[in-house]
Amino acid sequence: MSEEKPICSAKGCRADAVWVLAWNNPKLHTPERRKTWLACEEHREHLSQFLGVRGFLKDVVPLADWESAEA
Repeated sequence: MSEEKPICSAKGCRADAVWVLAWNNPKLHTPERRKTWLACEEHREHLSQFLGVRGFLKDVVPLADWESAEA
């Protein structure tokens, strides 16, 4: 079985993800909870702004660093 590569969370994008956008909605999640969106280089800024203007964005981390921290 082949391992699927993570892809960008932007609508309609099928590019390989290289960034993790960690966020939470304080109305729904406890402060320590982190939801994640994945982003390719092209969509990183757009997705970051979308979450940022809502006050949801907590961190933007390279995917490789996120995966090694999770391991």
